[in-house]
Amino acid sequence: MRIDKINYYLDIAEAALERSTCIRRNFGAIIVKNDEIISTGYNGAPRGRKNCTDLGYCMREKLKIPRGERYELCRSVHGEENAIISASRRDMIGADLYLVGKNYNDGSYVKDARPCSMCKKTIINSGINKVYIRNDKENYTVIDVQDFIDNDESLEGTLGY
Repeated sequence: MRIDKINYYLDIAEAALERSTCIRRNFGAIIVKNDEIISTGYNGAPRGRKNCTDLGYCMREKLKIPRGERYELCRSVHGEENAIISASRRDMIGADLYLVGKNYNDGSYVKDARPCSMCKKTIINSGINKVYIRNDKENYTVIDVQDFIDNDESLEGTLGY
């Protein structure tokens, strides 16, 4: 049976996460416009810096920082950010981002995965239209980027997701 187009793109984003160097959660992202893959990304330390896999620890994990908080302490550039960095804004306007996250320890899908507050701002400014996030091998959540604008958690000081 042929898979639907959204899960096809989510499968490609899932393949990208295999390059991740985070020892907490692995994320892969792709940006697609008019059925053409514009760019891919995964989470890992900036070029030239040591990855968490090289260091053998995650500072946020070491400090027991809850999910969705204190990303300034994260060594990684997030998968969404790396995909956006690799594309021109002209190509991203009206495009869609596909995102898959897996937990490093057991390979399970990240429950209720969402872009962090920093990635939301980057996604908004990139011109991306929708974000598709894998929940399991067949199901996904669709977020209209306008929701990130309309529901601005930074006005309330809400942490995490």
